[in-house]
Amino acid sequence: MIVIVDYGAGNLTSVRLAFEAAGVPATVAADARAVREAARVVLPGVGAAGAAMRNLNALGLVDALRASVARGAPFLGICLGAQVVFERSEEDGGVNGLGFLPGTVRLFRPASRWDKVPQMGWNAVVPRRAPGGAAHPLFAGIAEGSEFYFVHSYYPAPSAEACVLAETEYAGVRFASAVGRDNLFATQFHPEKSGRAGLQLIANFAKWNGKS
Repeated sequence: MIVIVDYGAGNLTSVRLAFEAAGVPATVAADARAVREAARVVLPGVGAAGAAMRNLNALGLVDALRASVARGAPFLGICLGAQVVFERSEEDGGVNGLGFLPGTVRLFRPASRWDKVPQMGWNAVVPRRAPGGAAHPLFAGIAEGSEFYFVHSYYPAPSAEACVLAETEYAGVRFASAVGRDNLFATQFHPEKSGRAGLQLIANFAKWNGKS
């Protein structure tokens, strides 16, 4: 079963409905055991990193998420759920994350007044390709440079280049809009709000074996 983690960070219904639209059943759960035993885990989220980590800790979900990732269950982080997989975020005066990926989450600091923060709207996502020319399996069937929907003021800055799976440009920054390693994949954009391309990514996740 695919478990969508409920830790009080919103957008659960839209994520569940997107999985249904892709023909994939998924359940919403806040129970640590359900997360620990799930075949696949989705960590969505909107809001602030500090509150997210407090809620995850209060619900006993941090250890459950770590156990799930450690045993190789495919993991999908979305927006705030992609930010908290890093070691640290600049938000809320500095917040420690789950530490699944090395790096920091940084605030956009645009030089131009025309670049609004938060970024809200559609933007192109350009997957990185392996030496053999293939992008990550979750981008299969998605046209090069497809646009996805973003709502964020902070962006992932991995300290390991190998963790960058796709990039996007905004406010003078070319940032990692999809990141991952092994069985973990996370997007700064919202696939559940990104039309056909987003549904394709969700369908790809539902059949992904956790290997790139």
